[in-house]
Order: sequence, then C-alpha cells, then structure tokens
Amino acid sequence: MSRVKIVLYTISLLVVSFLVIKHELVYYGYVQAKGQLKIIINAKPVQEIMEDPLSPDSLKTKLKLIEDVKRFAIEELGLKGEKNYTTYYDQQGKDLMWVVSACKPFELEAYKWGFPVLGSFSYKGFFRYDMAEKERDKLRKKGYDANIRTAGGWSTLGILKDPVLSNMLDRNVGSLADLIIHELTHGTIFLKDSLEFNENLATFIGNEGARLFLLDKYGYSSSELESFNLRINDRKIFTAYVLEGADRLDSLYYVFPSDMPHESKLELKHKTIEEFMAGSRNLPLHNKVYKDFFNDFTPDNTFFMSYLRYRGGQAVFEDTLRNEYNGNLAAYIGDLKTKFGR
Repeated sequence: MSRVKIVLYTISLLVVSFLVIKHELVYYGYVQAKGQLKIIINAKPVQEIMEDPLSPDSLKTKLKLIEDVKRFAIEELGLKGEKNYTTYYDQQGKDLMWVVSACKPFELEAYKWGFPVLGSFSYKGFFRYDMAEKERDKLRKKGYDANIRTAGGWSTLGILKDPVLSNMLDRNVGSLADLIIHELTHGTIFLKDSLEFNENLATFIGNEGARLFLLDKYGYSSSELESFNLRINDRKIFTAYVLEGADRLDSLYYVFPSDMPHESKLELKHKTIEEFMAGSRNLPLHNKVYKDFFNDFTPDNTFFMSYLRYRGGQAVFEDTLRNEYNGNLAAYIGDLKTKFGR
C-alpha cells in the first residue's frame, strides 16, 4: 500500500471513528445548521419589505426602528453587526427555538454542554421541540432540575447573518432596542468558556445601550424612556430579590449533611422556594409581568441559575462604568473589544 493510500485510509478511519463516537453531537450540529439555514434562506430582505406597498405600516415602523437601533449601536456604541438584521423572517406566530438548561438538584451548579471551538455552555438550543424534550427528560432521569424555555432572539456570534424574527416585533420600543443591542454585543465581545460573563455583559450593555438610544431618539421627558426606566427599575427590584433567593437556597444546600435522606432535602428545598414565592408578592413593583410572575410557575434551581447567568454580575459592570469610565459606555465597550473582541 502506498504512503498516500495509508494516509487517506488513516484519515478515513479517524473520520468514521469520530462520527461513530460523536454521532449525537454530529446529528445535533446537522439539525441546528439545517434550522439556521432554513431561516436564513427563507428570510426576505428588509429593503424589499420596506419598498412593498402591501407591507403593513406597523411592520415597516418596527423594521425602521430596528435599523435605527442598529445604526446607533454601531456608530455611537462601537458594536459590530452591519450585516445583521438586514433580512426578515416571518415566524407566523410560532416558536422557532427552544433552550434547555439544567442544574444539580441540591447545588446551584449548572450542567454544561461542550461544543468544539465555541467551548462550554450552560444551556443548549434546539430548533426541534421534540429534541429539546428528549434532552430535558434525559437530564431529569439523571436527577437534575431541567427545563425548557423559548428563545426570543439569538446571535450566531457573527458567523451568519442574523435576521429579524417576526416575534421580536411584539416587543415595545424599549424592549426591542434592548434585545437588538444585547444580541449585537454577543457578536462583538465573546470570552470563550465564560458564559456568565458573556450573558451578564450583553444584558448590561443591552440595558444601558437601550436607555441611551431612547434618550437620543425620543428625549429625556419622552414616554418611551419613562416606560423603559420603570420597567428597568422593576427588573432590578425583582432581580435583587431572586438573587437573594438564590443565596438562601445556596446556604441551605451547603448545610445539608451528606447522609440526609433525599426526600428530606427535597422537602426543605420546596419549603424555601414556597417562602420565596410568597415574599415576591410584597415587592414594590409596577409591571404586571413581574407582579404575576409566579402565578402559574414554580421555580427550581434552573430558574435561579438563569438569573445568576444573566444578571448576577450586573453590579460589577455598573460600578466599572460609573467609576472607571465616568458613564461613557462607548469607551467601556471599546476597551472590552480590545480585550475580548471577536
């Protein structure tokens, strides 16, 4: 056998071995790629919609708003994403993507999935609900708290052209601006294997960037900015309470004796969560969404971990922006791009 044939044979064996050993990962990647490509291929250029006389004015208004937000984020804040949100995909009111997250039952430690190149993540996205259900159920059988949530938007981290999804447009002005800037942040700044940093940062820049956008576009006394500030204030109050609840659970789990029966641990866990839910009704909130949050929903460890993931580090970013950058968000983003830019 020639040397070339030996090399080709060896490579073939390695590829086949990888496909056999990692067949679930390969299939997952195939389904994800198929889902992404379906959306991208069927998305229409925004310009085409804007020029179509049959397109509803309400749709054009929201698409124009997204263009304004994107321009502000790029020109004023220094974020990347020129090719993003130039196409539009109509979901026809259906959910497109579901996210599975999991956590140890008596420890606030997230289950993590590893992905080649991108690193590890404490959630996993699916374009098929049955696959998300299967993943959740598999983790629950292993004893984890595991849940599924829908994704309002996502970023391909600059790899593909992210489209506007029709369900995004159900948001009000401030929430939509927040979402767009959040996702553009992911495509601009990314620290491998640091999901909590990436999500907390995107959440922080989304909030701060949206506030600056509303101030620039509508003015200090505008109803848009006032409504956004009220919502952000409610969110801060609610988030602080959730993080306190996470601390209470963490402290409870820490003192569990190693020989404590599982059912006893579960009983104390549920009691603590019930007390947390009851206390939430006394929070000084204006937004009905937060007031009624636990009416039809009982949280578990994945809920508390999601707040730690997205909002647990907000105070650090706020202090850094105020004290080191004198409130100059663009300068802060510029330095972060130098350190962690894509």
